[in-house]
Amino acid sequence: MNQYEQQAYQEMLNWERNILKKKSPFQQLSKNVQNKINSYVPEKAHEIVTEAIKHMVKTTLVGSDFTTKKNQTVGMNLEEKEKIVQQKLESYRKTATIEGAGTGAGGIFLGLADFPLLLSIKMKFLFEVASIYGFDTKKYDERLFLLHVFQLAFSNDDKRRETFYFIKHWAEEKTRLTDMDWREFQQEYRDYIDLIKLFQMIPGLGAIVGAYANYNLLDQLGETAKNAYRTRIYDSNEEKLIIP
Repeated sequence: MNQYEQQAYQEMLNWERNILKKKSPFQQLSKNVQNKINSYVPEKAHEIVTEAIKHMVKTTLVGSDFTTKKNQTVGMNLEEKEKIVQQKLESYRKTATIEGAGTGAGGIFLGLADFPLLLSIKMKFLFEVASIYGFDTKKYDERLFLLHVFQLAFSNDDKRRETFYFIKHWAEEKTRLTDMDWREFQQEYRDYIDLIKLFQMIPGLGAIVGAYANYNLLDQLGETAKNAYRTRIYDSNEEKLIIP
């Protein structure tokens, strides 16, 4: 490996250790509170939200694949690819920040519109990242991987560790995965962003919170996506690695 690849490999290992470390008592308490709140929501409501988000995500997947440029980094090394990933992150982060400020400034009604808009931005970004790293998003298993990356970025610690296992062992695990657990997918995502998005709906404060939240959510997704695809690349070439 060259110097950049060695640095990227070490960053990936640090990222993996951070995912696997034991969560704090505060995080456990927060998740317990969220679970308690969710238990009071009628089952029919859960079903409606699950189907709505499932449809929303699948529609976004189709549109994102159609507009994503394919084979754009053929022949590039990892450093060259990741420079483009960083450029894409900065572009999508800027878009998400502007969108968050705009919907946040509008109070409750525009704040509600932020959810599908931000979801679309995140999914489109993930398609771009997958393509840059050289993975074909027309393949069903690559779309499943992409959704697992999304879930890894926006889940509680227990679910993150479980999802990381699938990503770490994707070559073996993808053969037994037929679809996402959409109920869990939407619940984890909503639990992850609910509190900060609640503050985004406050008139006067919403624009600042929305811009800040969306900026950081895209950063979180960018770090997760980059290291998830690094994991696949390095693991698939493990026998070639010479780590000092």
